[in-house]
Amino acid sequence: MPDRAKILLVDDREENLIALEAILSSLDVTAMRARSGEEALKALLGIDFALILLDVRMPGMDGFETAAHIKRRERTRNIPIIFLTVVDSAPDYAFRGYAAGAVDYLTKPFDPWVLRAKVSVFVELHNMNRRLAEQASLLRERLSVELPDGMGAEVLPELSRRLAAVEEEVTRIRDLTEHANGSTSLTAPLNDLTNRVTHLRAGFDALS
Repeated sequence: MPDRAKILLVDDREENLIALEAILSSLDVTAMRARSGEEALKALLGIDFALILLDVRMPGMDGFETAAHIKRRERTRNIPIIFLTVVDSAPDYAFRGYAAGAVDYLTKPFDPWVLRAKVSVFVELHNMNRRLAEQASLLRERLSVELPDGMGAEVLPELSRRLAAVEEEVTRIRDLTEHANGSTSLTAPLNDLTNRVTHLRAGFDALS
């Protein structure tokens, strides 16, 4: 079984981390804590995360500065970030959040169902990207050697079935986004995933 997707929770307040963990407890994810921007950057050095929930207001390195560091790193720049902050934040916070590379911005107190739905879709996208990478790797592996006579009749149909399963999953994820509070933040990563699947299908069809 593949590893559970990991979510990084970044907040300097213990009660906020506890609340986030409770909200995400029903999802098939592993939530990991960071109490500061510095702790978050250290965690990102050795762990692959599906999503980062990042508080804006933190002493020392705030959420905006933390996000800037994350987006400058080649290894972590593509990890989605959802900013979380209190409702009375400065009016330009949302703009600054998106400018810093956030895919979404929620104010506290937020609806737990909305947060769960958004996280769920990003986790699905992360898992689909992992499965797609595995299928692409398998296809490259199969094509890197000359197949004995007759084996292609077995291998290619199996690869086609696996790719079809991925395509069905992409369609299912598109349906899930409709329940994520109509968020447009999912459009770019979902379109990227769809394009990758389409290119993989085109390459496979060329071999058939």
